[in-house]
Amino acid sequence: MRPTTPMLLAAVVVIAPLTACGGSHSDPDTVKVAYQRTTDNKNRIMDDYLGEVKKQFEREHPGKKMRLVPVQAAQADYYSKVQQMMRSAKTAPDVVREDTFVINSDIKAGYLRPLDDKLADWKDWPRFAATAKAAVKAEDGRTYGVPDGTDTRGLWFNKELFAKAGLPADWRPRTWADVLDAARTVKRALPGVTPLNVYTGKGPGEAATMQGFEMLLYGTGDAPGGGPGKDPLYDPAAKKWIAGSRGFKDALEFVRTVYAEKLGPDPSDALDPNVDSHVATEWIPSGRLAIDLDGNWLGKNWLPSGGKPWPQWSKAMGQAPFPTQNGAAPGAVSMSGGWTWSVTAKSGNADLAWQAIETLQTKDNAVKWDVRDAQIAVRDDVAADSTYLTSMPGIGFFTGLVKNTHYRPALPAYPQVSSAIREAMESVTTGDATAAKAAGRYDEALKSISGVSVEER
Repeated sequence: MRPTTPMLLAAVVVIAPLTACGGSHSDPDTVKVAYQRTTDNKNRIMDDYLGEVKKQFEREHPGKKMRLVPVQAAQADYYSKVQQMMRSAKTAPDVVREDTFVINSDIKAGYLRPLDDKLADWKDWPRFAATAKAAVKAEDGRTYGVPDGTDTRGLWFNKELFAKAGLPADWRPRTWADVLDAARTVKRALPGVTPLNVYTGKGPGEAATMQGFEMLLYGTGDAPGGGPGKDPLYDPAAKKWIAGSRGFKDALEFVRTVYAEKLGPDPSDALDPNVDSHVATEWIPSGRLAIDLDGNWLGKNWLPSGGKPWPQWSKAMGQAPFPTQNGAAPGAVSMSGGWTWSVTAKSGNADLAWQAIETLQTKDNAVKWDVRDAQIAVRDDVAADSTYLTSMPGIGFFTGLVKNTHYRPALPAYPQVSSAIREAMESVTTGDATAAKAAGRYDEALKSISGVSVEER
């Protein structure tokens, strides 16, 4: 999943058990599958893939039909449109593609059915990564979807620039200090090259929060129970957002250091809403950026079909895990999003809907989807598949980050929390505030966000 800030709707609906609830509007032999279609009319990867799945499903289920329901909309609008569809039995699809970012909001609104009884008998479920399973589990302990892939984040670096600066081609920083030291080396050796990009501030939106700040915060070890691996942003046991943490200040101090020492892009460029496009299609291919903290999908831009074809990229670019703050176990950190197939609460054909998900999630279909959309596999058999592993340079590296990845708190207040994080990031990027002052402003904003319970550290 690429970072987004969703529009959330709230409602209260009683969740029914996973049996067909029927209704005169339902055709018992047809399963309706809703998914996002992009607005540019160019990216039809999902349409083509689902067209093949539809043929397979109807061939393997004689007398049954799969009706595809594309929702053409930008991502935030897609969330609100499918939520509106799921409110009524007359308009609800049977299967819906859910962003894990908003799934808990839709669960709380009563739009989705738990799948635990089906998953208990499904032989493929043990193959899914624990982190991916956790992303589709609600606070009630039940599971509401089957993930079809994820994404991960790490460090991309230009090996040709590194060679000129005297840095190794097999660079593996162990701590934050190692990352900053490499950036300082580039700054001294290669005037005119931007050493390090860390997304920051309000302009880049969720990319700043997720690819920038949270990649830092989740490696600080300032979390319930201590040590990286726990959630330093939200305490699920106490059901409270965390304020006053040392890790939060340390993450902001890293961002402040990057921009105060002029190791990053000029702040006017860094705060540009289109900075991610500049990074992918201009700065990296032209050799103007040495290190970029970014996602696995970056290479798609440089393929012959991408926005900036760059035949040399697979040799020029290296990847390294982003380290924890001081090298503490597990030594690396990543953030992930992803999408999942779910059954709607008002589906009249819930059992047929589950059969559709089983077809969508065969091993062969999972390989096809992850390869076509440059997704990171969440199944161990897909992750080991030769077709998947040779689909794009670096895919094996980014798949290996799944074991150390984290998911954002998928809670209704998160978009407001994320906005407050970006405000804090921007103030240290521009020099308007110290890390301590910006963290204090965040704590105050956190307390003012409606309905948020805060835990002081």
